[in-house]
Amino acid sequence: MRQVPDQVTVVTGASRGIGAAVALRLARAGHAVAIGYERSADAAEKTAEAVRAEGVAAVALQVDTSVESEVDAFFEAVKGRLGAVTGLVNNAGITGLLGRFTETPVEQMRRVVDVNVTGALICARRAALEMSTSHGGQGGAIVNISSAAATLGSPGEYVHYAASKAAVDAMTMGLSKELAAEGIRVNSVQPGMIVTDIHASMGDPDRPWRKASGIPMGRPGEPEEVTGAVAWLLSPEASYTTGAVLRVAGGL
Repeated sequence: MRQVPDQVTVVTGASRGIGAAVALRLARAGHAVAIGYERSADAAEKTAEAVRAEGVAAVALQVDTSVESEVDAFFEAVKGRLGAVTGLVNNAGITGLLGRFTETPVEQMRRVVDVNVTGALICARRAALEMSTSHGGQGGAIVNISSAAATLGSPGEYVHYAASKAAVDAMTMGLSKELAAEGIRVNSVQPGMIVTDIHASMGDPDRPWRKASGIPMGRPGEPEEVTGAVAWLLSPEASYTTGAVLRVAGGL
């Protein structure tokens, strides 16, 4: 993969899991990386240290992506410490506990939508204002982290989460068309069953292996198996790719 000088990429939800793996992969491709996190300061700084070990700059900054003022402050801090933002990986997301739709509290549904949809919209809007040639930027790319759940629906587990990720893909398609003439490419990656600690937070840490028989490839994926798709979509090699939804789900 060709390295691009002065590439500054924001990765939200990057303290661990897919976000942390993406941050490290981008560092190896020459990106300076801004690591957004909400609670896990120690884990975020550990990711930042791993990024710096690859010879590029990194900052770890706290942000609740569903709060516009925090997102604005976050992007201003990134610009001040790393330079103009050229890329965004909209990775921050939550699921809530697993359960049937009728047993899922409405307040949990609201929070999932607030983070996964509203937060992604707020971050994409701010990134677009930073990168758009119509607003004085030099262009760039956005990769939204969706989920295979967006098309599978996830019955009996988290229909509300699946719905939120379907919204992310709709946002991807709309923004790809709206921002194309302003030098911004917008794409989406749909991971499937990936081994991260999100499953423990859902209340089922063994879920990736328990559900493996339903995956055509017969196993869950690792975070590193998602990162190549993200890095490619941010790279010059994907210069004519926008509005794509790339599934990385073992055949699901």
